[in-house]
Amino acid sequence: MAVSRNGKLALAGDGQVSLGDTVIKRRASKLRRLYNGQVMVGFAGSSADAMALFSRFEQKLEEHRGNVQRAAVELAKEWRTDRALRRLEALLVVAGAGKVLLLSGTGDVIEPDDGVVAVGSGGPLALVAARALMGHTELPAEKIAAEALRLASEVDVYTNDHIAVEVL
Repeated sequence: MAVSRNGKLALAGDGQVSLGDTVIKRRASKLRRLYNGQVMVGFAGSSADAMALFSRFEQKLEEHRGNVQRAAVELAKEWRTDRALRRLEALLVVAGAGKVLLLSGTGDVIEPDDGVVAVGSGGPLALVAARALMGHTELPAEKIAAEALRLASEVDVYTNDHIAVEVL
Protein backbone atom coordinates (compact mmCIF):
# COMPACT_ATOMS: atom_id res chain seq x y z
CA MET A 1 0.00 0.00 0.00
CA ALA A 2 1.04 3.61 -0.51
CA VAL A 3 0.25 6.67 1.57
CA SER A 4 1.01 10.29 0.74
CA ARG A 5 0.87 12.78 3.60
CA ASN A 6 2.50 16.11 4.34
CA GLY A 7 4.93 15.83 1.45
CA LYS A 8 6.06 12.30 2.38
CA LEU A 9 5.38 9.15 0.38
CA ALA A 10 5.38 5.81 2.18
CA LEU A 11 5.12 2.40 0.55
CA ALA A 12 4.47 -0.64 2.73
CA GLY A 13 4.22 -4.32 1.94
CA ASP A 14 3.67 -7.45 3.95
CA GLY A 15 5.96 -10.44 3.56
CA GLN A 16 3.59 -13.29 2.83
CA VAL A 17 3.84 -15.37 -0.32
CA SER A 18 1.04 -17.88 -0.72
CA LEU A 19 0.49 -20.66 -3.19
CA GLY A 20 -3.19 -21.46 -3.10
CA ASP A 21 -4.05 -21.73 0.58
CA THR A 22 -0.48 -22.52 1.69
CA VAL A 23 2.00 -19.98 3.04
CA ILE A 24 5.26 -20.55 1.15
CA LYS A 25 7.27 -17.63 2.53
CA ARG A 26 6.69 -15.21 5.40
CA ARG A 27 9.38 -12.57 4.82
CA ALA A 28 9.36 -11.79 1.12
CA SER A 29 10.23 -8.32 -0.11
CA LYS A 30 7.44 -6.91 -2.26
CA LEU A 31 8.94 -3.42 -2.50
CA ARG A 32 11.67 -2.06 -4.78
CA ARG A 33 13.37 1.27 -5.26
CA LEU A 34 13.95 2.29 -8.86
CA TYR A 35 15.47 5.19 -10.76
CA ASN A 36 18.36 5.86 -8.37
CA GLY A 37 16.10 5.40 -5.34
CA GLN A 38 13.72 8.20 -6.39
CA VAL A 39 10.75 5.94 -7.17
CA MET A 40 9.27 3.11 -5.14
CA VAL A 41 7.16 0.23 -6.45
CA GLY A 42 5.27 -2.57 -4.78
CA PHE A 43 3.08 -5.36 -6.05
CA ALA A 44 0.35 -7.87 -5.43
CA GLY A 45 -0.03 -11.02 -7.47
CA SER A 46 2.51 -13.23 -9.16
CA SER A 47 6.07 -12.53 -7.99
CA ALA A 48 7.69 -13.43 -11.29
CA ASP A 49 5.21 -11.29 -13.21
CA ALA A 50 5.82 -8.36 -10.86
CA MET A 51 9.59 -8.63 -11.30
CA ALA A 52 9.16 -8.50 -15.07
CA LEU A 53 6.94 -5.44 -14.69
CA PHE A 54 9.41 -3.74 -12.33
CA SER A 55 12.08 -4.14 -14.99
CA ARG A 56 9.82 -2.73 -17.72
CA PHE A 57 8.77 0.15 -15.52
CA GLU A 58 12.38 1.03 -14.75
CA GLN A 59 13.07 1.10 -18.51
CA LYS A 60 10.13 3.46 -18.97
CA LEU A 61 11.42 5.68 -16.16
CA GLU A 62 14.81 5.88 -17.90
CA GLU A 63 13.18 6.65 -21.26
CA HIS A 64 11.09 9.44 -19.73
CA ARG A 65 13.80 10.86 -17.43
CA GLY A 66 12.06 9.91 -14.20
CA ASN A 67 8.63 11.26 -15.13
CA VAL A 68 6.57 8.84 -13.04
CA GLN A 69 3.20 9.66 -14.59
CA ARG A 70 4.46 9.33 -18.17
CA ALA A 71 6.39 6.12 -17.44
CA ALA A 72 3.30 4.63 -15.76
CA VAL A 73 1.04 5.48 -18.70
CA GLU A 74 3.51 4.05 -21.20
CA LEU A 75 3.92 0.84 -19.18
CA ALA A 76 0.14 0.45 -18.83
CA LYS A 77 -0.33 0.87 -22.59
CA GLU A 78 2.37 -1.71 -23.34
CA TRP A 79 1.07 -4.07 -20.64
CA ARG A 80 -2.44 -3.92 -22.07
CA THR A 81 -1.48 -4.34 -25.72
CA ASP A 82 1.58 -6.62 -25.75
CA ARG A 83 0.59 -10.26 -26.26
CA ALA A 84 3.08 -11.64 -23.71
CA LEU A 85 2.66 -8.88 -21.11
CA ARG A 86 -1.14 -9.14 -21.26
CA ARG A 87 -0.91 -12.50 -19.48
CA LEU A 88 0.98 -11.12 -16.49
CA GLU A 89 -1.00 -11.31 -13.28
CA ALA A 90 0.02 -8.55 -10.90
CA LEU A 91 -0.95 -5.09 -9.78
CA LEU A 92 1.64 -2.38 -9.18
CA VAL A 93 1.65 0.47 -6.72
CA VAL A 94 4.03 3.26 -7.70
CA ALA A 95 5.17 6.19 -5.55
CA GLY A 96 7.51 8.95 -6.62
CA ALA A 97 7.75 12.61 -7.56
CA GLY A 98 4.85 13.37 -5.22
CA LYS A 99 2.55 10.87 -6.96
CA VAL A 100 0.89 7.66 -5.83
CA LEU A 101 -0.41 5.48 -8.67
CA LEU A 102 -2.07 2.10 -9.15
CA LEU A 103 -1.24 0.28 -12.41
CA SER A 104 -3.02 -2.73 -13.86
CA GLY A 105 -2.81 -4.89 -16.95
CA THR A 106 -6.13 -3.57 -18.20
CA GLY A 107 -4.55 -0.17 -18.80
CA ASP A 108 -5.48 1.45 -15.51
CA VAL A 109 -3.27 4.22 -14.19
CA ILE A 110 -5.16 5.53 -11.19
CA GLU A 111 -4.07 8.38 -8.96
CA PRO A 112 -6.25 8.22 -5.84
CA ASP A 113 -7.97 11.40 -4.67
CA ASP A 114 -6.69 11.03 -1.12
CA GLY A 115 -3.14 9.78 -1.78
CA VAL A 116 -3.91 6.30 -0.43
CA VAL A 117 -3.97 3.09 -2.46
CA ALA A 118 -3.73 -0.59 -1.56
CA VAL A 119 -3.69 -3.84 -3.54
CA GLY A 120 -3.80 -7.53 -2.81
CA SER A 121 -6.21 -9.64 -0.83
CA GLY A 122 -5.84 -7.44 2.24
CA GLY A 123 -5.90 -4.26 0.14
CA PRO A 124 -9.50 -3.21 0.79
CA LEU A 125 -9.03 -3.71 4.55
CA ALA A 126 -5.75 -1.77 4.58
CA LEU A 127 -7.29 0.98 2.45
CA VAL A 128 -10.18 1.52 4.88
CA ALA A 129 -7.83 1.45 7.87
CA ALA A 130 -5.47 3.96 6.24
CA ARG A 131 -8.31 6.31 5.37
CA ALA A 132 -9.58 6.18 8.96
CA LEU A 133 -6.09 6.89 10.29
CA MET A 134 -5.65 9.76 7.81
CA GLY A 135 -8.92 11.33 8.92
CA HIS A 136 -8.59 10.87 12.66
CA THR A 137 -4.88 11.05 13.53
CA GLU A 138 -1.81 13.13 12.82
CA LEU A 139 0.34 10.04 12.23
CA PRO A 140 2.98 10.36 9.48
CA ALA A 141 2.60 8.49 6.19
CA GLU A 142 4.94 5.64 7.14
CA LYS A 143 3.11 4.91 10.42
CA ILE A 144 -0.27 4.99 8.69
CA ALA A 145 0.89 2.56 5.98
CA ALA A 146 2.42 0.14 8.48
CA GLU A 147 -0.51 0.24 10.91
CA ALA A 148 -3.10 -0.15 8.15
CA LEU A 149 -1.33 -3.26 6.84
CA ARG A 150 -0.94 -4.62 10.37
CA LEU A 151 -4.67 -4.22 10.93
CA ALA A 152 -5.41 -5.95 7.61
CA SER A 153 -3.14 -8.83 8.66
CA GLU A 154 -5.35 -9.45 11.69
CA VAL A 155 -8.31 -10.24 9.43
CA ASP A 156 -6.98 -11.39 6.03
CA VAL A 157 -5.28 -14.81 6.01
CA TYR A 158 -3.24 -13.89 2.91
CA THR A 159 -1.65 -10.85 4.60
CA ASN A 160 0.90 -11.17 7.39
CA ASP A 161 2.45 -8.78 9.90
CA HIS A 162 6.03 -8.87 8.57
CA ILE A 163 5.75 -5.37 7.18
CA ALA A 164 8.44 -3.47 5.30
CA VAL A 165 8.14 0.28 4.79
CA GLU A 166 10.03 2.56 2.41
CA VAL A 167 9.77 6.36 2.56
CA LEU A 168 10.48 9.14 0.07
